[in-house]
Amino acid sequence: MLITNTRASHTEYPDALKTILNVESAGQSRIWLSNWSLLSRCATPLWDLPDAAARLGIRRLSIKDESARSPLGSFKALGAPIALVRLILRLWPEQSIDPKGLIQGCYREMLTNLVVISATDGNHGKALAAAAQTLGCNCMIVLHANVSVEREQAIAAYGAQIIRISGNYDESVAEAARLAKENGWHVVSDTSYEGYEAIPRDVMQGYGTIAAEIDEQSESHADECAFTHVFLQGGVGGLAAGVASYLWEVHGRKRPRFVVVEPQQADCLYQSALEGRAAKATGSVDSIMAGLACGEASPLAWKFLGLCVDDFMTISDEDAIGAMRRLAAGSAADIPLAVGESGAAGYAGIEVLMQDPQLARTVGLTGDSRVLVIGTEGATAPAVYHECVGETADSVLSRQAHWLDATVR
Repeated sequence: MLITNTRASHTEYPDALKTILNVESAGQSRIWLSNWSLLSRCATPLWDLPDAAARLGIRRLSIKDESARSPLGSFKALGAPIALVRLILRLWPEQSIDPKGLIQGCYREMLTNLVVISATDGNHGKALAAAAQTLGCNCMIVLHANVSVEREQAIAAYGAQIIRISGNYDESVAEAARLAKENGWHVVSDTSYEGYEAIPRDVMQGYGTIAAEIDEQSESHADECAFTHVFLQGGVGGLAAGVASYLWEVHGRKRPRFVVVEPQQADCLYQSALEGRAAKATGSVDSIMAGLACGEASPLAWKFLGLCVDDFMTISDEDAIGAMRRLAAGSAADIPLAVGESGAAGYAGIEVLMQDPQLARTVGLTGDSRVLVIGTEGATAPAVYHECVGETADSVLSRQAHWLDATVR
């Protein structure tokens, strides 16, 4: 399903939005994050896939590979730690805390009694647990019924205490808020709700690092972005808002066309586009794309997406699995990539649209289009990845190493 957003604006980035998310704060967050030992010192790769572009009938197809960001395996490593740092700075304004020292774990004794909590589908919780472990505070993670034991164990490995509920993601968000209020804990969530916007804003601001790297690596400049289209994963909308707002502020009226992709059964952003406000999904929300299996859009993220996303679309689980397999296969010119279920959604979106000439025309895709997708995660659930692709992530990465070796030669 596809809907064009008639409210989308191609004006300059509005001042009202700039007071919430802006390039300056994103740059500050990027500097602070560069001091965290769990993040790579280098930008994540931006790979061109010329064979895939030729097969799809577009001029250029590039993928930003966030699996290489951190041992955590996903872009969430940029959001949770910066939100935790900014929370602590707000809690202890009189302490003159050095953000660099904070993210390096230099204030552990001061943070012994601080407890943070969040609901998660997996990656955000793992990033928060890892950040809390580094900084020295305590972390509680609420998991809903559809989060796999494999993902639970990956979060617990970073010292978090796990709380299981029988409901879905949105119920886990409510439970985290209830427990925080009851116990005096602090919610560090990537989705907003009434009266709770500061931390989700900080999470989204952390994602600006991805956009900054994209512009640098693609040699974009203010007058022209290197890409005509950017496909962004849905979920509650945090990634899409963090990346799109940055590129909109930099490129203004010449920003690329933004397309948001989400699961058919977790279509909260698609429904938001229909209603013109942050809305709930109409399906079961249970998707193989675990990181996108969200039932309700973040109202804060929607402030941005409602004004800058040009198209919203949904894909099936089968579409995502097919994209994972094609990314893993690679080719003579395209590097093999181990991209997880949610990470492959943007790539699946461009494939689905290019299979239907009418849909492609609706989104303005032609033979001259230059398309960017973001591989937001690696094989963060290795067993699920193996089942979907029919090959282990380690095997794909081994073929990737051979491809790189052959390319260098």
